[in-house]
Amino acid sequence: MRKLFIASLAITALGMAACTQKAQDETAQAGDAIASDAAHAGDAIATDAAHAGDAIATDAARAGDSIATGADRAADATAKAARDAGNVIEGTVNAAGDAAAAAGAKIKAETEKAKAND
Repeated sequence: MRKLFIASLAITALGMAACTQKAQDETAQAGDAIASDAAHAGDAIATDAAHAGDAIATDAARAGDSIATGADRAADATAKAARDAGNVIEGTVNAAGDAAAAAGAKIKAETEKAKAND
């Protein structure tokens, strides 16, 4: 395997040496162009990746803000519902107290009437 590699290398070197200077220059220019294109492609990929990362970060921040806003609204609605429920309970207790007081007064009045009829 090693001998085959060395032989291939030697044949390639001889082939390059046999090429005209113009062919060697054109090959070198083509290699330079390929290297330049590869470098530009790498830069474009890096730039696109950076923009994608920025977009993801921005979208994640917006999502976080939306979640926080929703949580705040839910907390406010829960607090209002608790206040409303408390007010209903207080009203019910007050109405029950008023009804009990009125019933007590009515019972007392009826008891007095009954005693007067005796």
